[in-house]
Amino acid sequence: MSQARGVAAITVASLEEALETCYARGWTDGLPVIPPTEGRVQGMLAAAGRRGGELVAHVSTRRCSITAQQIAVNAVMAGCLPEYYPVVETAVRAIAQPQFGVHGPITSTAGAAILVIVHGPMARRLGVRSGGNLLGPGARANATIGRALRLVILNVLGARGELDRSTFGQPGKYTSCIAEHDSSGPWPPLHAARGLDPGCSAVTVFACEAQHQVNDHLSATPQGILDTVARVMALRGQCEYLLVFGAEHLATLRAAGWSRQDVVDYLWRQARAPLAYLKTLMKVPGSIEPGDGEQLVRVVEEPGDIMVMHAGGEAGRFSLCFYGWATRRNSRAVTLPLEG
Repeated sequence: MSQARGVAAITVASLEEALETCYARGWTDGLPVIPPTEGRVQGMLAAAGRRGGELVAHVSTRRCSITAQQIAVNAVMAGCLPEYYPVVETAVRAIAQPQFGVHGPITSTAGAAILVIVHGPMARRLGVRSGGNLLGPGARANATIGRALRLVILNVLGARGELDRSTFGQPGKYTSCIAEHDSSGPWPPLHAARGLDPGCSAVTVFACEAQHQVNDHLSATPQGILDTVARVMALRGQCEYLLVFGAEHLATLRAAGWSRQDVVDYLWRQARAPLAYLKTLMKVPGSIEPGDGEQLVRVVEEPGDIMVMHAGGEAGRFSLCFYGWATRRNSRAVTLPLEG
């Protein structure tokens, strides 16, 4: 059996011993893993055309280099099929980008998870779920790709035990991976809005708190729906946001001819909170002064801090709001093209 941190092998007598060895060495996320045998790891690497010793990323804040073999070992343990490897590798390269600031969200008391979003043809080819129950159980690609990234964070970056200071944690720390819906109509895909070719495949990583479901079954206009969304955004204060619109809310926006930029601009203007409230949340320093309750402050610094995409089931007037970890200065979402 390959070792999680290096190239050494461990000999075990049975599957049960292999599973318990993984637990004993602290390689698991608390759930059983697939034993990373040499054959499985080499099969993963061969399918991706990678050599085990290839350097994939370096995380300077953790003083850690990540190799293809380390990614493959953790992808095997997570239950990934070999064809998922390029997505996991791209996600690893994305979290290693300086603007993502990976050390913060993986060790913070705030309990951030890292959401992986797969865009474009690769998401369809691999069966990454973008429709109903996309954050729920049942989709192997979603479950294992997100879990593989988390295992890399645990086993290679070392964010476990006392190094993960999360006060409460959240289920997204086990796995958090979705795909963008491929029928966004007049809206270009999110990765195109973030500067990539709309026809390519891509991966976005976003350090975020647990999602907040936006329930609006009453509004019949774009303004009504977006005012509800803006109020949910204002609950958090100043950060980066990901808004995932479900089909019924999106249909109302489309019917009125609203573009993605129209939505972003409206939310940037309308997502405001009283200064007194932001001071109460400790998002703005200082004591509450007379007039602070009437002074409205934008909770989004600039329109580019709002990411908008389409995913989820066809029924239900729901959307999702993901609040970014800490502030935009601490961690920014990263989108990279996907090779393979």
